Amino acid sequence: MFWAALLLANTTIMAQKMYITIGGVTKTATLVDNAATRELAAKLQEAPVVVTLNSSGGFEIWGTLGFSLPTSNEQMNAQLGDIVLYNGSNICMFYGTNSWSYTRLGKIDGLTESELRTFLKAGESNISVTLSVSNPTGISKIVNSKSSKSNYSYTLQGTVAQSGRKGIVIQNGKKYVK
Repeated sequence: MFWAALLLANTTIMAQKMYITIGGVTKTATLVDNAATRELAAKLQEAPVVVTLNSSGGFEIWGTLGFSLPTSNEQMNAQLGDIVLYNGSNICMFYGTNSWSYTRLGKIDGLTESELRTFLKAGESNISVTLSVSNPTGISKIVNSKSSKSNYSYTLQGTVAQSGRKGIVIQNGKKYVK
């Protein structure tokens, strides 16, 4: 996942993965390729989006994104893990099933029904959800530079590592444990 995030951070093509963080736990979702996800990924490249979602109907958590995305609604049977756009500005994440007209955004990766219900806090209200496409380690981009700065070491947070620093550092695009 670390290298996928690095590749994602360096790409200008539509993001294939989105990170969803709830209660300090982060899971990935695979996005479909459509106008809504391309616009969402572009917005998430600028900064993570924090939304407040609520359980509804015993099958989803949903709430407003705070902005609108292009729609391509189609009648569908939303399944476990599906992420959809409703009415152009609401995001829904399913831990059950429902049939309605939505714009498909993607699917949460690899969770069972029980794991989804736990992760999505099924039945709860005011769930803080962070959507992002950035690397959770804090490194957003690695640039191989031939300048004098290439001799610097960097922390996982992307700051210059002080001389004698212990721990993991990155120098010339390679990780070292000191």
